[in-house]
Amino acid sequence: MKYVRIPEPGKVQVEEMEKPERKPGEALLEILYGGICGSDMGTYRGTFLYSSYPRIPGHEFSARVVEVDDNEYGLKPGMIVTGNPYYNCGHCYSCRRGFVNCCTGNQTLGAQRDGIFRQYFSMPVERIYDGKGLDAKELALIEPFCISYHAVKRGSVKKGDRVLVVGAGPIGVLAVMGAKLLGAEVVVSDLSEGRLQMAKELGADDVIVTGREDFDQRVQELTKGDGFDVCIECVGQPSTFQNCIDAAAFRGRVVVVGIGKKNLDFAYSRIQTKELDIFGSRNAGKDDFTELIDYAIAGKFDLSRLISRVYGLSSAEQAFTEVKENPDAIMKALIEFQ
Repeated sequence: MKYVRIPEPGKVQVEEMEKPERKPGEALLEILYGGICGSDMGTYRGTFLYSSYPRIPGHEFSARVVEVDDNEYGLKPGMIVTGNPYYNCGHCYSCRRGFVNCCTGNQTLGAQRDGIFRQYFSMPVERIYDGKGLDAKELALIEPFCISYHAVKRGSVKKGDRVLVVGAGPIGVLAVMGAKLLGAEVVVSDLSEGRLQMAKELGADDVIVTGREDFDQRVQELTKGDGFDVCIECVGQPSTFQNCIDAAAFRGRVVVVGIGKKNLDFAYSRIQTKELDIFGSRNAGKDDFTELIDYAIAGKFDLSRLISRVYGLSSAEQAFTEVKENPDAIMKALIEFQ
């Protein structure tokens, strides 16, 4: 079978390897579509916190079940599915308490371990979720939506909350959609006016064009001086975390989902002064996947609007290059593996 490999920053190769052998308790999957994630691009650029090389990228996917034994999850050959790519150890303190998404030894496909950018993959059945008839391209976007949806839930977003999403990349735009699902009023900030336009089309109530507008002044205008109930950081830069601290209301909530390598030097007493609740948000859980699949089937949102381009497997290098060079034009790129 063919697979995608990043041997070092700046290089993408399509190589051949043996098809995997299915182990007991696993299903052999034929990968249909894989989404290029921000972390995949970070591995490509050499900026991702968890990168090591060489690496097979990819953890956003849809697939067809090829082989599976009788199982308690109702998985059968021919079903179109997606899966949970965050492998946990099962015995650390986080796992013992049921917080498997933040296992201390977490290994996410495409990050700490080789990913699904290959034509076939074998995965434990308990990690696989029925797509319930959702289009395979849209199903490949459920995992990134789970990242955003988990962050929205970490912030206890509820109807009537004023929410600021900092960053209008895929995770930020999906956070906008998640907060709107729960009834919030949502503002999103970013440098890119093109991405902000997409955010507005997908539900954002207003935007802040950072770099062109005065951020603090716009926060005051939009909240009548109160600040935001919840701020969700989706970039992973010191400046954008600072934006969230500054924009949060007194007794507000800040959720950090962006991943970065840089440190921040800031007046930490601001947290005490405002009595802020600050939450990290890492990965997602089974309930996030199943809830969003059900929401999608019910027509609560349309993920197809985020798909900018679809590339064939042989064009994987072109896909990574174009995503890097056209961040405003490409919201989400998919690779078709079959």
